[in-house]
Amino acid sequence: MKNTIYKGCGTAIITPFRESDVSVDFETLGKLIEFQILNGVDAIIICGTTGEASTMPDKEHLSVIKFAVDTINRRVPVIAGTSSNDTAHAVELSREAQNLGADALLLATPYYNKTSQKGLVLHFCQVADSVSVPLIVYNVPSRTGMAINPETYAELSAHKNIVATKEASGNFTAIATAMELCGDDLDFYSGNDDNVVPMMALGAKGVISVLSNIKPKETSDMCRFMLEGDFRAAARLQLKYIPLVNALFSDVSPIPVKEALNMMGFDAGVCRMPLCRMDDAKREALRKLL
Repeated sequence: MKNTIYKGCGTAIITPFRESDVSVDFETLGKLIEFQILNGVDAIIICGTTGEASTMPDKEHLSVIKFAVDTINRRVPVIAGTSSNDTAHAVELSREAQNLGADALLLATPYYNKTSQKGLVLHFCQVADSVSVPLIVYNVPSRTGMAINPETYAELSAHKNIVATKEASGNFTAIATAMELCGDDLDFYSGNDDNVVPMMALGAKGVISVLSNIKPKETSDMCRFMLEGDFRAAARLQLKYIPLVNALFSDVSPIPVKEALNMMGFDAGVCRMPLCRMDDAKREALRKLL
């Protein structure tokens, strides 16, 4: 059995960008981090998909990781996104993030060039061999165009540094099969906010959440209820927030969650192009739900 990075709610936090020049607004990022910790989240995931890391040059990417590490100061684990479709680049980013003090790393499957299942094992294991901090692999076929098969999960789980997966495939048959094959050698986290309760009912340790950017306490409570065995209370929260989750994914994430944070007064700013603002109808629907 490997050490679990965290149990409960991990927030895939946004990166606020100033409207004037689309640079990182570190002051607002600090406020958002404090809002998360104050409301009981169990981990912060920095520079993931929700953090728009794909638009960040390496120097900026690493500066955001360093800021998060320094600001959080060991209060909760910092999980740094170091994904790349170039294995050598992923190794370089991962080593740098470890040197900056990240507690763990999150890496999506390679995108665009993709790879085979054998290539996935080689890619993730090469990164895992290059660092000493634990890795969370990320299965998100809707964005990368490929999925991690259950048998591939079993191979990956044999590596001492590959300790968990963020599962956003929504394929519960494949997820359950992977859980059975991996046993205690791989932790699972829901990568979809509408799947938290069913995933944790199967044995997932929690969620890596977009919803918790704006509802950190409620998302944390949902996970806590599941960990405590209060399935009815967790299900009530899951069902209550389904309309809000749908609104947060009514446009390409993180467009809607940034809009929501702006509505809440957090000055989350804009997304970097090619992501653009929501249309008026979707924005108004989100405002009404909030």
